[in-house]
Amino acid sequence: MIPETETFQQFQAIALDLLAQAQLFLAALLRPWNAYQVGIALALFALAHGLAALARPRAHDWIRGREGWPKWRIRVLVLLHRRLRMIFFVALAWLVVWTMREFTWPSRSYILSIVASLATAWLFIAVATRLITNPILQSVVRYGAWTWVTLSIVGLTDETREVLENVSLSLGETRLTAWLAVQAAITLTLLIAVARFLAMTSAARIRRNDAISPSMQVLAVKVLQMLFYGGAFFLGLRLAGVDLTGLAVLSGAIGVGLGFGLQKVVSNLVSGIIILLDKSIKPGDVISLGDTFGWINALGARYVSITTRDGKEYLIPNEDLITGQVVNWSHSNDFVRLDIFFGTAYADDPHLVRRIAVEAAARTGRVLADRPPVCHIVGFGDSSVDYILRFWIRDPAGGLTNIRGNVYLALWDAFKDHGISIPFPQREVRVLEGATLPTRGAPGTGALP
Repeated sequence: MIPETETFQQFQAIALDLLAQAQLFLAALLRPWNAYQVGIALALFALAHGLAALARPRAHDWIRGREGWPKWRIRVLVLLHRRLRMIFFVALAWLVVWTMREFTWPSRSYILSIVASLATAWLFIAVATRLITNPILQSVVRYGAWTWVTLSIVGLTDETREVLENVSLSLGETRLTAWLAVQAAITLTLLIAVARFLAMTSAARIRRNDAISPSMQVLAVKVLQMLFYGGAFFLGLRLAGVDLTGLAVLSGAIGVGLGFGLQKVVSNLVSGIIILLDKSIKPGDVISLGDTFGWINALGARYVSITTRDGKEYLIPNEDLITGQVVNWSHSNDFVRLDIFFGTAYADDPHLVRRIAVEAAARTGRVLADRPPVCHIVGFGDSSVDYILRFWIRDPAGGLTNIRGNVYLALWDAFKDHGISIPFPQREVRVLEGATLPTRGAPGTGALP
């Protein structure tokens, strides 16, 4: 027969104690006044359900009429609107508990006070956890907090803590218990939620500040996020009682290994910081990198998001933007000069062609008038006189191919109106003296049919 260990005996004692308390609680429910309190609680819940059903339509119409109110206030009202039944139940339960304490013995409202306390805790936790946007994290925090509050109200916290402390894992001289893990999880969750709220609020204020450039806004937001989340993590572990000395040694060893295995990742992180500091590119800039042409959506820690004119989104590593040749069409200013080439017949007057080309380009939308187009002859080709037409725009984010196409169409219409022809290559074929061209031949002879 296997002897019982000390830990098993402690578990057995705690389990027997909890079982005894549960039996006492069930036996207490069979007493008349306790049964009456359970019936009163059910009646109050039914009454709260009816009141909420009557109040919801009117409250909904009243909320919809608050057009000039801030969004956060409307969201709070919507949240309370969804919890009307619980709000009515909590109010009615405490009203009945206060009345019974005034006119009867306190023991005759004991169960009702527990029910009212549990309902109040659930209502407060349900409203408070709405600040957490992650659905999974929100559910974990909500049900975990309500479980702990329930244990506190019914007086089982000491037994629960004793059970969790007996579940442990020893690593050398360090002993990790389930109670320590629960404390660390709760503390980290709360601190990370606070850090997230502070980071979002700070980011919104930074983005509203027009005095800060877009690249510096991104850098400031990233730095604040690192500080808030890093501080919340280490502070949470410290408050939970975790010894950070061993963690520092372990993180140093892991850092050395990751330094060799994640060189590209670290390079991209450092390159991202350099890009933000030197302001070479920023959100909204139009850039060309190889065959990729588009505007920058966001600057990430590892990559830059670029959207092209055809709707494709490219994630370019930060290192490529540092080491490669990047064309920033809007780095220091938004002015961009575009060149298009065309040719006309030798019979057309080149002075007239230049004037018509300049006028046609000037009439095209997006072409700047304060920097007028110019047209020059660049050569005499085999079949045409070759020209270059140069014009300026200041909105490269609007596209380059489309404005070139519009100018070409304007040239086509203008040349057609003035009778200027656009030649195409022509070739002359001469038949040497004494040569003959067969006009018809037998199959297989190679003669033309």
